[in-house]
Amino acid sequence: MRRDRALRVLLVLAVALAIVLYLRGTSTTDELGIDASTEYDATFDAPKPWNRPEHAFLPNGLVQTNPDAPHPIYELIANAEGAWRDKLARASTTFTQAVTEYRRRYKRSPPKGFDLWWDYVREHAVQLPDEYDQLHDDLEPFWGIEPKDLLATRSELEGKADSYTIGKTATTPVAVVNTSFAPGKYDQLIHNSKGILDLLRDIEDDLPPFRAVFSPHDGPNRMSDYFLEQAARQAAAEKRYLRWSDLPKIDPAGWKSACPPGSPSHNLSVGEGFEPPPPTTEKTFIFDHNLAMNPCLHPRHFWYNSLLLNHNRGPTPQHQLLPEFAQCSTHMHHNIRIPTPYGWIDDIPRNDDPPWDEKPDERVLWRGSNTGTHHTAKSRWRTAQRPHLMQLTNDIRGMQTILSPNKGRAEPVGQPITVRKARLNPGIFDVAFAGDPMMCDPETCTLLQKIFPWRKRQSVKEAGEYRYVIDVDGNGWSGRFKRLITSNSLVFKATIFPEWWLDRVQPWVHYVPVQLDLSDLHDVVVFFRGDASGLGAHEDLARRIAEAGRTWSKRFWRREDLIAYFYRLILEYARLMSEDRDAMTYKHFS
Repeated sequence: MRRDRALRVLLVLAVALAIVLYLRGTSTTDELGIDASTEYDATFDAPKPWNRPEHAFLPNGLVQTNPDAPHPIYELIANAEGAWRDKLARASTTFTQAVTEYRRRYKRSPPKGFDLWWDYVREHAVQLPDEYDQLHDDLEPFWGIEPKDLLATRSELEGKADSYTIGKTATTPVAVVNTSFAPGKYDQLIHNSKGILDLLRDIEDDLPPFRAVFSPHDGPNRMSDYFLEQAARQAAAEKRYLRWSDLPKIDPAGWKSACPPGSPSHNLSVGEGFEPPPPTTEKTFIFDHNLAMNPCLHPRHFWYNSLLLNHNRGPTPQHQLLPEFAQCSTHMHHNIRIPTPYGWIDDIPRNDDPPWDEKPDERVLWRGSNTGTHHTAKSRWRTAQRPHLMQLTNDIRGMQTILSPNKGRAEPVGQPITVRKARLNPGIFDVAFAGDPMMCDPETCTLLQKIFPWRKRQSVKEAGEYRYVIDVDGNGWSGRFKRLITSNSLVFKATIFPEWWLDRVQPWVHYVPVQLDLSDLHDVVVFFRGDASGLGAHEDLARRIAEAGRTWSKRFWRREDLIAYFYRLILEYARLMSEDRDAMTYKHFS
């Protein structure tokens, strides 16, 4: 018995030694010039004692702070940097690898034209060619639906109000082939199609014939029923088709209809007259931004985003899965999201965006309109994302609890400390509405001007003076994020919309994720820039994330990256909508 145990111990040690030797010999350098086998900061590599207290990583994407462990942001940054290096290191570099990885992930072969798409990827140095999980998740439930039913539904969608259709044939170029707008709305609603056509014209000769219906609005409009969508996903997994008549009937219970049984929001009562669930008494931070955006996992979301607030208890889910494209979507909708060109810029003039160390203002900046919801005496606007940001950052009454930023990487963070808002908020935030109130009745417009700060709009050059900026949603997703992350400022981002690039970015490496209710905002801001007097600042980490974010924007969010995503999306969609999906599958590979 002892001999067997000793042999097992020797075997484990031998395997561990082999792994160490392998890792030492497989150092690679990623696209950012970072050695993928080493840490960004050697201080993060200190071995952890076996009895070291740990934070609790929860299934909702949040980490719950253990006061006896070091500040969780140290670990969040270290984990994120490691995950990003791993993602870069495992990216396919050959067509054979890309096909093999595609089959491994999605349990089917790539679509017809995948070889031409790969040629585009290599020619234009598109990074992370395997990271399209969001695209495939958007399309996956439609794989379980009979193609003839999808085609019939698409034809019906083309005739419904507020939509336009983009397509091409074997002999005609990509163009808007149908519109369905109310009288007088054409110029307003067709505008976004121009940027999409501009992208697709670069690749139109290699695209298969297709017709795709687009929503012209800022937010998603196709709410899902959980059981209906799951039935379609199950059929897709089993490689069979359902007819519309085979799908389960929807549950017309509002938002909760989109949430799985047992989820925190499935039996939640939302809408006017209901109060939000109380916030947790523990300090929490985001470790998985995608999970942290899911309202089904976070009941408080229904009180802190205008898209959810505007519908009170929620709309009735769609009776079918409708293949309609949109500029953004949520975990509760099945719109197919696109790599929207809205708000895209190549760069900010360097004269308008000084290097990090030359930016004089160390406060967190936000300027914007009070968009997102109509502000009336009867609407639930007070907790919507933008008024909530105003109130939280400008309040000078009472106390604010924060985790001390003065604790080192190897010492316990301890219990939160209490500071006066009157000392903290004015010193760390410059947050105000810009221009004049809008989307409000006269009485509420007057109230908004009275209770919130209003300042003139800033130029890009004026905004470039700030080291820190925060990004929150508007009517839909935030169209300003591309501009913000292209700057030399550190971006804090709070959103409910997982965007097309989410698989291709790394929170805590390129930007700092913030919870939708902003319950962690003071903690993350104070950690990086210190308190109102700058004590406890971790500016080295802030600078690193700010610079990495700009580098990422310039290398991973180029015009070519938008086109590559759209190219692959159209190939997948054309196969999905074909009555002979097998004929639209790439086969010249074994």
